[in-house]
Parts: sequence; C-alpha cells; structure tokens
Amino acid sequence: MIRMFNHWVSWRSVAGALFDFSFLIVSLFITLMWINSGLPVNLAQVLIFSALFAVVMLAINILLGFYQRTTTRSFVDKRARAMLSLYLAIPVAYGLYALLPITSVNRDLMQLSAMSAVFGMLVTRVSAAYSPTANILRRRILVFGTGLQAIAVKHALEHSDPSAEIIGFYPGANEDQPQVTPHMILSRAQPLTDTARNLKVDEIVVALSERRGGSMPLRELLDCKLQGIRVLDLASHFEQTLGQIRLDSLYAGWLIFGDGFRQGFIRTLVKRLFDIVCASILIALALPVMAIASVLIVVEDGFPLLYRQERVGLGGRLFNVIKFRSMRRDAEKDGKPIWAQAKDSRVTRIGQIIRKLRIDELPQLFSVLKGDMSLVGPRPERPFFVDQLTKEIPFYAVRHSVKPGVTGWAQVRYHYGSTVEDSAEKLQYDLYYVKNHTLFLDIVILFETVGVVLTGKGAQ
Repeated sequence: MIRMFNHWVSWRSVAGALFDFSFLIVSLFITLMWINSGLPVNLAQVLIFSALFAVVMLAINILLGFYQRTTTRSFVDKRARAMLSLYLAIPVAYGLYALLPITSVNRDLMQLSAMSAVFGMLVTRVSAAYSPTANILRRRILVFGTGLQAIAVKHALEHSDPSAEIIGFYPGANEDQPQVTPHMILSRAQPLTDTARNLKVDEIVVALSERRGGSMPLRELLDCKLQGIRVLDLASHFEQTLGQIRLDSLYAGWLIFGDGFRQGFIRTLVKRLFDIVCASILIALALPVMAIASVLIVVEDGFPLLYRQERVGLGGRLFNVIKFRSMRRDAEKDGKPIWAQAKDSRVTRIGQIIRKLRIDELPQLFSVLKGDMSLVGPRPERPFFVDQLTKEIPFYAVRHSVKPGVTGWAQVRYHYGSTVEDSAEKLQYDLYYVKNHTLFLDIVILFETVGVVLTGKGAQ
C-alpha cells in the first residue's frame, strides 16, 4: 500500500491509473506525429487536448470503479464496465477534438485514434485484472499467529491485494488451538528472525490471539525490522489493507499515540470552503431533479414534501436533517424510532426510486451550506440510536469529532445497515475517515459516491 495525502491506496491502483494516463497520451501523440506532414498543427495545443482527454477518461474509469482495491468482481462485470467506459468516451473524444484547429480529415483520424487508444487501454485493464501477478511484484508476507485473527488477515489479503503471498503462519508461544490449515503452519524450531530471513519475507503481520506470558518476542521482531522487514500490528494492517480500523484489534493507546486525527484550523477552513463551493454547484445542477421529485411525491402521497428529523452532529450537538419524504406519513405512528429495513413496506413507490438514486438526500445540501453538515463525513444518526450504540459499541462517540456528511467512507464501502452489528461494521470505516480525512480522501469518496449512485449499490 502507498500512503497518498494521509490515505492508503493500493500501489496497483496507482500504477494502473498512471499506465492508463500515459497510454492515452503516448498513443495520441504518435498519431499526431504520423499525420503531421507539413500541415499547420499546433503540437502544444494537441498535447494539451490529449492530456485533457486522458484526465477525463481517468475520471470516468474512477467513477466506474476500475481502480478500487477490491478483487472480487467477475470477468463479466469488468467487461461490462469497460464497454460502458468505451461508450462514454465517444462523445468526450468527439467533443474535445472537434475544437482542434486542424483539417477535418485529420480531426476524424485523431478521434478514431482516441477511441482506439481507449479500447486498447480497456482491453489491457480487464486482461491485467485476470493475469497472474509477476513474481518480481509479489509481496511475501509472514503472519505471526495461527488463530482467528490470523484467518482474518488471510481473508483481508485475498480480498484486497492479489500481489500478496502468505508464505506461512508462525505460531505464538501461548496460542490456543490453531485455526489455519496445518500445512501452512511454520515450525518453531527456528527463531522468528531466522525463519523470516530464510523465507525471504517482505512483511510480518502480528496477529497473535494471546500476547501475555512472553508470547510477543519483541527483540526478534525488532531484529526483523532492522533487517528491512516491515512489521505491522493488526490494527495498522487492517487500516492499510481494508481502509478500516477494526474494533476487534483496536485499543485506546493505538488511537492516542498514533498519527492522524488532525482537526486543525487549516483543514477545517479548506473543508468548509470546499463544502460551500461544491454544495452550491450541486444545488444548481440538481434543482430540476428536485422539482420533478417534489411533484411526484405530492401526487402519490400528498404533503408534507420534506422529512425533518433530529440527528446528532459535530460534538454531539443536535440538528434537524432534511430529506425528501420517501415513507408513508404514518411510518412511525406510535412515535417509537424504528430501524429502516431492506424492502421496507413503509416506503412509497416514488420513495423506492428516489432512495435507489439517492435523490432523497439532495435537500441535505442546504444543511451543508448552513454548516450543520459536510459533503463528506459519517452518517448522522438519531439520538435514540446514538444512545443505544454508544453503550454497546466501543469508541462510537469518536465519529462525532467531525461533521456528519451527506456521503461518507462507510456509505461507499459498506452496504446499507439496519442493525447494531451493521453499525459496528460501518463504525470501522468511520474511524478510518476520522483518523485520515483530507481533501484528497473527500474527493475520492465523492467519486466513489457517483459510482454507487450509477450502480444502485447499497440502496434501500
């Protein structure tokens, strides 16, 4: 993993994006050099247009999820996304290159070359996802532990990092019954330092289920680190690999003495300016959609049009969140808060549509302008549920150290949740955001939000 602006990104994603950008630029520039036989073509101008086209295509690929760290998509899914990217590239190419001051024949050739470059890039992108990773790029990982936490590390690496190769599990001195397959358990006949050196280990993940009674060989782990081997504790491993801070591996000292959780004046000012500018633009663009949604809601179920509800915001302060009403007017007729469920019978027909497309969230943009919310942040919850969750889930109150958001890292990484267990899972992503939030991460989340809306993922 590579840390970019305080956010952990897969090096494969970064390399893929750089390759795609370079592939488009080089392909178009070669075409330009081929057709430039004494004709009045401005090389600098065409290069700028080519770079602009590459940036737009990069944004489209990001929206379609080409650079996400997950590796669970099927070949059919990736091929469908590649075809959609190709279709979106057609109007972009024609729109950009129609403005070039070159002859019509050469302009048509440039447009066709742009489409050929996009096609080649997408074929390479899809095929690369299913080709074996080169040995020189693989990371050899030793997991120190054989219990349930070691199994969790194995599953996390299989899900997020195809370049990671677990070469074995080194048992701790006082661990309980091993949970991993016996042939993957390494012998304790050799010290940990010698085992790591002999197996040419690049990284050690400490996943011991029992750390007391001398289970943690600190001197050996230090020797491994001094030999150039990365040593990660369980919390840091999950933070980097899955983009979450796991509650089962978290302790207060890691939060207190680790980096992150910066809430400085500059970050707050930049985030506020970003919220105002983006919310204003989005409101202007969304006004026709909001007008149509308003009419349809009133026609189906009458007034009220909007739904106001008390939520918990920054520092535990209460505020009213505003959304388009998507449920019947008697959804909570007894006055008791009820979790929203999958296929909730209280949702109207129009409500199902606006929820799926996230149109019901658009009025919250006015809360962003007011300052009660941010564009990106943890989802605001009702006081009734906050009181319940704070008692049952450790560190739940940490999420209230930043403003709640219209969208967030948990919303784009985890499906819609309606139980205490779901809230605990989403909190792990919220903690990652609170610890690492920057303008860069906010932009990444906004891009992924568009992808979620386009696919309808996680809507209820």
